[in-house]
Amino acid sequence: MKIWVDDIRPAPSGYIWVKSVNEAKALICCTKYPIELIDIDHDSGDYSADGGDYIRLLDWLEMTGRKYPIRIHSMNPVGVENMRRIIRRNNWTEIK
Repeated sequence: MKIWVDDIRPAPSGYIWVKSVNEAKALICCTKYPIELIDIDHDSGDYSADGGDYIRLLDWLEMTGRKYPIRIHSMNPVGVENMRRIIRRNNWTEIK
């Protein structure tokens, strides 16, 4: 399963689209399918009230010991670098 985490941009074909951090957490916790990729934005816009900006999903993955390949599709250069720090710190795979 591929997860697309974004508030505005629709998911490409083959992805499940979630718009909030809490929605992503629920999907990750409840799925019976292996997670192939989390493709993530940084800024959650109107959905920030439901778990914060999407970097909070990476914080949660780190805190719970989960490890999945991550692709960042954010246009926010500072947010991207902050997300990459978490990815590097955990030796996760970043797909570019």
